[in-house]
Amino acid sequence: MVCHGVAGNIKKYFYSVIQVPFTSVKISQNSFWGSRIKAVRDVTIPLAFSKCKTEGRYDNFVKAAHPDDSYDVSSFMGFSFDDTDVYKTIEGASYVLQTFPDKKLVEYIDSVLDIVAAAQEADGYLYTARTINPKNPHRWAGMERWSNEEVLSHELYNLGHMVDAACAHYQATGSTKFLDIARRYADCVVREVGPSDGQACVVPGHQIAEMALARLYVLTGEKKYLDEAKFFLDYRGKTKVRNSYSQSHLPVVEQHEAVGHAVRAGYMYSGMADVAALTGDSAYIKAIDDIWNNIVAKKYYITGGVGALHDGEAFGRNYELPNLTAYNETCAAIAMVYLNQRMFMLHGDSKYIDCLERTLYNGVISGMSIDGGRFFYPNPLASDGKYRFNADNTLERQPWFGCACCPSNLCRFIPSVPGYMYAVRDNDVYVNLFADNTSTISVGKGEVVLREETNYPWDGDVRLKVVNNSAGKFCIRIRVPGWVRGQVTPGGLYSYADGLSLKYSVTVNGINVAAELIDGYFVIDRKWKRGDRIDVHFDMKPRIVKADDKVAACHGRIAVERGPLVYCAEWADNDYDLFRFVCDADSSMTVTDSPGLLGGIKMITARGTLLDQTPDGRINTANRTVKLIPYYAWCHRGPGKMIVWMADGLGVMDEY
Repeated sequence: MVCHGVAGNIKKYFYSVIQVPFTSVKISQNSFWGSRIKAVRDVTIPLAFSKCKTEGRYDNFVKAAHPDDSYDVSSFMGFSFDDTDVYKTIEGASYVLQTFPDKKLVEYIDSVLDIVAAAQEADGYLYTARTINPKNPHRWAGMERWSNEEVLSHELYNLGHMVDAACAHYQATGSTKFLDIARRYADCVVREVGPSDGQACVVPGHQIAEMALARLYVLTGEKKYLDEAKFFLDYRGKTKVRNSYSQSHLPVVEQHEAVGHAVRAGYMYSGMADVAALTGDSAYIKAIDDIWNNIVAKKYYITGGVGALHDGEAFGRNYELPNLTAYNETCAAIAMVYLNQRMFMLHGDSKYIDCLERTLYNGVISGMSIDGGRFFYPNPLASDGKYRFNADNTLERQPWFGCACCPSNLCRFIPSVPGYMYAVRDNDVYVNLFADNTSTISVGKGEVVLREETNYPWDGDVRLKVVNNSAGKFCIRIRVPGWVRGQVTPGGLYSYADGLSLKYSVTVNGINVAAELIDGYFVIDRKWKRGDRIDVHFDMKPRIVKADDKVAACHGRIAVERGPLVYCAEWADNDYDLFRFVCDADSSMTVTDSPGLLGGIKMITARGTLLDQTPDGRINTANRTVKLIPYYAWCHRGPGKMIVWMADGLGVMDEY
């Protein structure tokens, strides 16, 4: 099939706001995020590399370097995308080098790249599922290159993860060893996949290459990579495979609702936001704005997760947000971080970072145990201790999965968090996320070194110190989170139901300053000098949240959150049936430090009533308290009952 009328000439645009790279931000090792990056360094990355060895990922590259007709590829290669476990682990290891420099790790990555490079074909094609035995490739691969791409081959999905990893490796080390490999494969794709005669006119069956190629364009300045990314999007819904599962049911500019497989969707929507920003295409901007609004106003869990349905790992209908059976794949939450970051870079509004933060602190890190060694595939908002929700039909986090996309995705994502802290536009520095760190930021014609001190997310005090400044006069824009301003999520899907009003204050060198918020940011414009200090205080109190009445699963229920953290009640802290507890929405809640529990948390205690039904149908009541922990920390003490949305009356007898 030949497609005609390519994407057209792309004008030279760039992101409205530029993300400060991870290489410019050093997270303090003993902080909230420092401890999580350390867990990835000490446990997750070594585990992932060991799995690459024991599960045959490295062997696949070794075999591909010496193809043989006798290999029965499908007998030893589980999935056609197994190569990406290696790429994602290298990506995570590259990011972690910023917080924890490690010469031995750099050398180990280099040795793995030797294995990868040897498997690359002469024209740049690198896909071991075919190369090992071209005459009898993996059962998903198809007999010819790209022939099964839109269904199962994942050739372009492999490219996407390779490119992302190679860009990270180059940024972290300055070495082009991996970047050269990835560019050779990308160049092969540019030559062979497209709308012209003699090319394969296909689009990715599993999206991610779109945003990876946009990243490669930004890194190299080579416009052909952006052209290819836009081709992949422009021709979606126009090739032979058209279905909502893979978001190929319509051309992307005609899509206005989030549908289908939530991970594929999130990656594609991120690519659309990239192309919208990098081309200035108004149709793309309109479509991605509509899709984002649909997600946050109708298909978004309070934890920031997406993908309500196990069937197809997919978005459900509008307001279809079950709790016990929620899918909320960890990879889909990571995709939402990517999307919200790109929407912020397109528009510069803090509401996108508000959503990013919600997903980051709840829907993402719940997928990995605190020690970095066990993982959730789905992330439900309730557990009855019986319903086996995890990928291996289990009730708890598992040490690995046969389809290892979630563990390896966490491996690459968690260490990249330093790159989400700050952004720059012209002469403005955006302080988006709050974490103890030291950053070196290029702004205007100079550079500023900022030291941020905070115990966030446990309290709302943030101190910014100007350590050095050669940029002179510039604006610092400090995000005032939606949870401080009385907004749970944009679009009104969730709202606060307790009547509280939180306050915030900002001082510069001890003197109170006032400013009108602009797009959710407190803006301070001055000529900064070494030693200047900004102190920010956000009130941080437990809040009661209700869902829109259209969310049937949350009728008669309330949730509790504090700052960016959603809380839940778990069996290990409460010696009664949590599904029979009615929380008193009007009661005051207490917050206590629990430094020895679950890596150190703040626990919330609320009052309520326990209902117990006797055999003859009578209801007995008893006053009880409920103890709540951060949602991300649940299921570290064995399987059992857990709820985020507690009954406040009508919902108590409902089935979860």
